Amino acid sequence: MGLRLPCSTSSLFSVTSPLTGPSLIAIRNALQHAISQQPRIHADSHLVNAAVLIPLCNVNNTPGLILEVRGKLRTHSGEVSFPGGRVDESDESMLGAALRESNEELGLDPRQIDLLGELGPPELSLSKMRVWPYVGLVHKDAESRREFYDHGTPSENIPSLSMSSLKPSAPEVAHVFHLPLAELVSPKRLHEHQFRGKLPYWAIDVTDIVGGVAGQDWAGETPVDEVGGGTEGRLEVWGLTGWYLNLFMRAIGLLQ
Repeated sequence: MGLRLPCSTSSLFSVTSPLTGPSLIAIRNALQHAISQQPRIHADSHLVNAAVLIPLCNVNNTPGLILEVRGKLRTHSGEVSFPGGRVDESDESMLGAALRESNEELGLDPRQIDLLGELGPPELSLSKMRVWPYVGLVHKDAESRREFYDHGTPSENIPSLSMSSLKPSAPEVAHVFHLPLAELVSPKRLHEHQFRGKLPYWAIDVTDIVGGVAGQDWAGETPVDEVGGGTEGRLEVWGLTGWYLNLFMRAIGLLQ
């Protein structure tokens, strides 16, 4: 039996209307419930840890996620990913690492981000790092975040982030784009795949959203599963990034 297609709507909030205060509360509660159903995994001193931020935001009053296309790197070149990376000794926490990396890769100020929760359990990357995923709401800027909490009303739309305000760090980040939440439920974008060859999930085709990226070529068959831009010439949100995106979709009620 194949996967069920995502629901076209979430019972928590509209995927086509801008994110508001109440929708953030609903997402935060849903993430807390989802993580409470998972076995608690603690950091293992024998493993290298990494952390990623799953950045939610409004762009042009459209709710969605910020994703990157990785540049020409030694590993995972041309793949779609969330901002993040290895946890350093100077990081106060896993979350601190995710925020630091988001600042280094995209120029996101930690003061413009609200932590909404985490996903789990954290999985091992193909390079054997345990990757801790956190979900955060990215405000327009730090001042907008302060204004929203000091003077905003609960039903007010969260001001949109301008994609031009992001500062992708080359050559690590070749491209950054906004993936509307409504596109996550579009059947034409969904391709069933197997995470680590055994767990079914939906890979999301973003080829037309990203378009051409200078110096990047993700066409052709992928010789190694979950390595590269995607399969059959597509650029996809797949592999560990795709798996975490599916966990988020399930937490907010888009997947059963």
